[in-house]
Amino acid sequence: MTVSTIDRQADRPAAASDEVLANPAPAAPVVAVLIPCYNEEAAIASVVRDFRKALPDATVYVYDNNSSDRTVEVAKAAGAVVRHEPLQGKGNVMRRMFSDIEADVYVLVDGDDTYHAPSAPLMVKRLWDDQLDMVNGARVTEIVKAYRPGHRFGNKLLTGMVARIFGNRIGDMLSGYRVFSRRFIKSFPALASGFETETELTVHALELRMPIAEIKAPYKDRPPGSHSKLNTIRDGVRILRTIVNLVKEERPLPFFGAIFGLLAILAVILAWPVVTTYAHTGLVPRLPTAVLATGLMLLGFLSLTCGLILDTVTLGRREAKRMRYLSIPAPGVHPVRKTTGSCEA
Repeated sequence: MTVSTIDRQADRPAAASDEVLANPAPAAPVVAVLIPCYNEEAAIASVVRDFRKALPDATVYVYDNNSSDRTVEVAKAAGAVVRHEPLQGKGNVMRRMFSDIEADVYVLVDGDDTYHAPSAPLMVKRLWDDQLDMVNGARVTEIVKAYRPGHRFGNKLLTGMVARIFGNRIGDMLSGYRVFSRRFIKSFPALASGFETETELTVHALELRMPIAEIKAPYKDRPPGSHSKLNTIRDGVRILRTIVNLVKEERPLPFFGAIFGLLAILAVILAWPVVTTYAHTGLVPRLPTAVLATGLMLLGFLSLTCGLILDTVTLGRREAKRMRYLSIPAPGVHPVRKTTGSCEA
């Protein structure tokens, strides 16, 4: 055996060791199931049991939001980790959950036992394997009572508005069943306080152009004794107001540009007779109308200027959010370990 042969054999374990260190075997993700809850005594036990069965390695967290029934006791008996958020509203609960819980993958589901727990492993696998940031569970059901026509129409209307403005990548924007990556959760500002938080989640993903997917999941009616806290008119108006605010904040130039266009058109309509009269007679008999038209046009240009300035500010905010998002590893990606014994200059 020559010296060169011994050297080559000695090099093989080192090379293999370096390869293992540089490309470690991917570990299974740490999964957390997050369940915001308010007066769900009749349903929460089934939800906890079903998700513990579907995701046996996951930790199930129930965040109680000032329930007046036995939700806390029932959730603990079913095996959930129960915590509390005193600020009322689903958005407030989600902000607390996203701040407190550390995991690789987050499964968000309502505590009303209407979502399909066996779909969770498929959604988690899709997110982890494809390195996505959000997998949305689009509701599919033929049960009219579970998904009432008014709610179905409102969802399509609001989802369509968001799709037209921010991008058509989600078919069920108001679904309460989603799976998120860590980098989505830790880069999400969570400013909403109520049911409009689903809109905020969707727009956050669309604005940062995150890799996302949507999987159809069965949807069922609430169990007996469980009642919906959603008010169709009140919460629909809140969601619509949230969409308008998000357009103003994320698309300021089109928003204020539209205001400029309306004011400019109104100013021209009012000024046209005044200008025509002045062209024929050299007089301005309708001075108040002329002043009003001038004021409207000035307000229009002021609105346009605000849009131009805020558009630059929004670009800076979007870049900052993107950099925060990129600072967190993607799902399924682990930092490369440094090999020891490297040469130093």
